[in-house]
Amino acid sequence: MNFEAIQAVKTGAVLHITLNKPEVRNAMSLAMVGELQQALKGAEQSVGSPDAVRVVVLRGAGGHFCSGAYLKDMAAARMRAMQGGEDCIDPIAEVNAQFSRMCAAFASSPLAIVAVLEGTVMGGGFGLACVADVAIASETASFRLPETSLGVVPAQIAPFLVERLGYSQAKRLAVTGGRLDAVAALQIGLVHQQVATDQLQTAIDAVLADILACAPGALAATKVLMAKARLQEPAALVEEAAAIFSRAAQCLEGMEGMGAFIQKRKPNWVPV
Repeated sequence: MNFEAIQAVKTGAVLHITLNKPEVRNAMSLAMVGELQQALKGAEQSVGSPDAVRVVVLRGAGGHFCSGAYLKDMAAARMRAMQGGEDCIDPIAEVNAQFSRMCAAFASSPLAIVAVLEGTVMGGGFGLACVADVAIASETASFRLPETSLGVVPAQIAPFLVERLGYSQAKRLAVTGGRLDAVAALQIGLVHQQVATDQLQTAIDAVLADILACAPGALAATKVLMAKARLQEPAALVEEAAAIFSRAAQCLEGMEGMGAFIQKRKPNWVPV
C-alpha cells in the first residue's frame, strides 16, 4: 500500500508503522487515522500466510510520537457544524469518534502491538500508548492530557486511560491537565519500560525477540481471553478458558510447542 501520512515497512514478521508528519510533530489527521487502520487491517489479513505479520511496531518520525489532533481537521469540522445541513450527523462528533475507532482497532487486534514513545505523546498518540500491548518510552518522552485545560473533554482517550491506569490515576490526570515524563509514566503503569535514547533500539529488539518466541495463534487467543477477563469474574470463565486451552493443546501449534520443549529445540515459529 502507498501511504502519505504514515510509512509502513515489513521486516520479517514485524510491520513497522511510522507516523510520518514530523513538520507538525505527527499530529493525527483524519488521513493518518484512516491509513493506520488500513495498515493494521492489511497486517491482520496476512495472518495464516507464510509471510504473516505477527507484530506491529508504532513509532513517530522526527523524534516525536504524536502531538494530538490535527487542528485543521477540527477547524473544518467546526465550520461544517456551524453551517449545518439536512443530515443529522454531527461533524465534530464524527471526527472525534474516528480517533476512538482507530484506538479500539489496535486494542482488539490479534497481533502484538508495540508502541515506541519519544518526544511529545498527546491526543490520539496518548490513546495508542494506552492500548499497546507493550509500551516503551525513551527518556525524551513527554505525555500530556491537556484537554480540560483547553476547555474540552478527552472523550475518546478517557476509556482507554481508565483501562490502562485505573480510575484514580486516570481521574488525577484529567483534573490536573496531566503532564508526565517517562519516569512518571513508568511509575503509574502507562508504559512498561523506560530507557535511555541510546538504548532504545536494543530494548525494541529484545521485546520483539520475546514476542516472536511466542506462538502467534496462542498469543491471539490469550489476548481475547484476557480481554474477556477484564469484564467477567474468574469463575465465569472457567469452562471457556478450559476449552480454549484444550483447543490450543491439540492444535498444530500446541503439539509443535510441546514437541520442541521435549526435544530441547526451538519451535518452528521462532525466527532463525
